[in-house]
Amino acid sequence: MENKLLHELLTPFGSLELLARQVVEGFITGMHKSPFHGFSVEFAEHRLYNRGESIRHIDWKLFGRTEKLFVKRFEEETNLRCQLVIDCSGSMRFPKRQDLRPDNPNKLLFSIYAAASLSELMRRQRDAVGLSFFNSGLELHTRARTSRVHHQMLFAELEKLIGQSQDAKGETTAAAKALHEIAERTHQRSLVVVFSDLLDNTQPDEVFRALQHLRYNKHEVVLFHVLDKTTEELLELENRPYRFVDMETGETLRLNPVEIQEQCRKAMADRKTELRRKCAQYHIDLIETDISKGFNQVLTEYLIKRSKLY
Repeated sequence: MENKLLHELLTPFGSLELLARQVVEGFITGMHKSPFHGFSVEFAEHRLYNRGESIRHIDWKLFGRTEKLFVKRFEEETNLRCQLVIDCSGSMRFPKRQDLRPDNPNKLLFSIYAAASLSELMRRQRDAVGLSFFNSGLELHTRARTSRVHHQMLFAELEKLIGQSQDAKGETTAAAKALHEIAERTHQRSLVVVFSDLLDNTQPDEVFRALQHLRYNKHEVVLFHVLDKTTEELLELENRPYRFVDMETGETLRLNPVEIQEQCRKAMADRKTELRRKCAQYHIDLIETDISKGFNQVLTEYLIKRSKLY
């Protein structure tokens, strides 16, 4: 029986393929280049034979022409390993809605649906998928696997998180600490896809050091910067007093948003400019995500872009 989440919420992406830009490591033959050389797949190059090696892979035809011993090297085709990372801190439960739906999500629900869609896409490509949740610490971390049972477990965990997506209990964000831990625990080259609003309680540089840690370990990093653009970036609210509540600490502030709208927009614009600069510096694929567009449209546009570029 098909998983309820998969059946009700996911739209297939057809023939679109999420291709890793760099070399990734996997278990079985698939569509993604491996950095390791074997002797069972596509020919890559010749190298000189070293005394004592097996003669099994000597190219005897080339020996007949050159009277020199060369060994054939081959480039293996392998699956993609993907680690889906979701920020489930208090700020990701914004905006608070009474009727959360796929077409009317908060940031956390948007991230859950997008991650579930990518997980299903990976399953169809026979790619290995792992899942990580973090808030003030790393709440969940599973190794990437390809089995059907493993995929069912991932959807079960995502469904559990859906049940918590309206939870009033706030959790602070410690993205830097969690990403460092994920970098340490993800031992094989992978595509690491992060869904977060990056509203961390540490300095921004700490988060980028953690992302750089992932890149240093040879992972490709895709960062979905998840925001509700209308309210968080543009502060488009009615001209009247509001009570603003910090969804992580519970602190409150009463003011008229029109009075600070210009400063807020400038601060957000400066922050996004710095984010783009840092991501370009560390070769991180940044996806600026407005949840009002819907997870289906955002993912489809991104997958089409990747299929054209890579």
